[in-house]
Amino acid sequence: MKSNLRTSLIQSISSRTFGIKAAVIAFLLALASSPHAETAEPPHQLRVLCYNVHWCLGTDGKYDVARLADVINKAKPDLVALQEVDVGVKRSGRVHDVRELSKLTGLAARFGPTQHYEGGLFGNAVMTRLPILDVAIHPLPYTESTEERTTYPRGAIAVTIQGPDGKPLRFVSTHFQHNVPDDRVAEAKAINKLFAADDDGLRTILAGDMNAVPDAEPITELLKKWTNAIDETATPTAPATKPRSRIDYVFYRESSQFRVVESKVIPESIASDHRPVLAVLELSSN
Repeated sequence: MKSNLRTSLIQSISSRTFGIKAAVIAFLLALASSPHAETAEPPHQLRVLCYNVHWCLGTDGKYDVARLADVINKAKPDLVALQEVDVGVKRSGRVHDVRELSKLTGLAARFGPTQHYEGGLFGNAVMTRLPILDVAIHPLPYTESTEERTTYPRGAIAVTIQGPDGKPLRFVSTHFQHNVPDDRVAEAKAINKLFAADDDGLRTILAGDMNAVPDAEPITELLKKWTNAIDETATPTAPATKPRSRIDYVFYRESSQFRVVESKVIPESIASDHRPVLAVLELSSN
C-alpha cells in the first residue's frame, strides 16, 4: 500500500515538473515570436539614380520614353533625378515626358521647368516612390560671362520627402551650364547657399549633370559643403557610346546621416547620350 502511494506521489510530482517546464518553454517561444519583442531593425537604404535623359532621344536617333523607363525600372530606384526633360515640346511630339515616365515606372514625379522651348517646357525632374511633402523650384544665376543670354537658363527642383525612416529628407535635381565655365561656378555657389546653409540641418541629397569633371572648380566648390557618393574610380558618364568625361553626380550633406553602400555608372549606351549613375545610401539610425 505504502509502495503504491509512494509511486503515485512520484508520478504526480514528475508530471507537475514536466508541466512547469513545458509551460516555461512555451512562454519563451511565445515571447520570441511576439510582435512586441525587441528585434534589431535592418538599416534603411535609398537607391538614388541620376540620369540626363536627353529628352528621351537615344544615341540611335530614336525618341523612346518607354526605353528610358525600362532603364530606370531595372535600377529599382527610390529617388530619381532627371535632366533635359521635355514637356509639350514640338521635337518630342508634344508628349509630357514626366507624366509618361511616371506612368511607366509607377513613381511619383515632379517637373521643374527652366525654359520655354518649341512651344513647350524644358528642364529637370524628380521621381520617387516615397511620399512627397513639399516642392520648390529655384532658378540658378547667370554671370557677366553669359553674353546676351544666348545659353540655356539653368535651375534646380527640390522635393522634401518622407524618408523610409519616417523623417524628412530633401532631394534636389539640377543641371549646370554646359558652355560657360564661370556660370557653372556661380551655379555651384548658389546650390551651396540654397541647400547647404550652416543652420539648415535637413538631410539633403543632390544629383545632377554638373558639366564638370571631378577636379574642376564647380565640383571643388560643391565639395566644400557636400560629400560625393560616386566612387572616385567610377567610369566616365558622357558621351554614352564612348564616355570620356565623368560629369554626372550624386552628393549628400549631413554626412553623419549617410553611408555609401554602393555606387556605379550603369553601362547603358543607347537610351540617352549620358550614362546613368546609381548610389545606394544607408541612412543613420540616429
